Amino acid sequence: MIDALDHLTIAGSAGVYETLLGRRAIDGRLQTGNVGLRFGAASDALSSMTFATASLDKAARLLERRAVPSGRQGDRLILSRGATHGVPIDLCERKGGAVPSPLAGSDEAAAISALDHIVVRTPNPERAIAFYGGRLGLDLRLDRSNPDWDSRLLFFRCGDLVVEIAHDLKKGVSDMPDDLWGLSWRTPDVARCNERLKKAGVEVSAPRDGRRPGTQVFSVQSHTANVPTIVIGGLGRW
Repeated sequence: MIDALDHLTIAGSAGVYETLLGRRAIDGRLQTGNVGLRFGAASDALSSMTFATASLDKAARLLERRAVPSGRQGDRLILSRGATHGVPIDLCERKGGAVPSPLAGSDEAAAISALDHIVVRTPNPERAIAFYGGRLGLDLRLDRSNPDWDSRLLFFRCGDLVVEIAHDLKKGVSDMPDDLWGLSWRTPDVARCNERLKKAGVEVSAPRDGRRPGTQVFSVQSHTANVPTIVIGGLGRW
């Protein structure tokens, strides 16, 4: 039913993310190798995620069978917030891939090439497995609990990126809503991307070894429209 993550909606304007991605917006939209960004007014910094499907009609019928209410609004299928446990999710039809936005003040090695993963925080990991795996049909690749991180992490493959569901072990389990929370971007060259962003006035940490072997990451503290953000490079994959 779901082929990929088509785009994300972020509160604010495209200008901030042009600096972060090293790409130029076209008609207020930005596109990386695997996901697009749309911008608008919303109360949450990271406002919604839109998945791609081959047929909205078929997706609507399948969601109905899986007890996920949805409604058609133009070229979108909007899923019930009750069914998604508070995370704004909709579907769109997409045939073929999108072309990345042109570079702006960067080259490919120092730019953001793609989204690595999107993070959803949940107070109820078993509920998340039932929804993202059972109802949306995403492939659960890894379920890891680590007391050192105080977290249980679930990794669902979606195309060539990951939907990561994070649960704070100290808070226990509850029926509170989930929270669409943060982003991790890929770059071909961590050091060059880090240097490019520093020169552009973006607040970044120094590169450090990532949790996945063979990767390096750095945190981004500005120019993200208040979305918690890291940038990752290397060969590691979940």
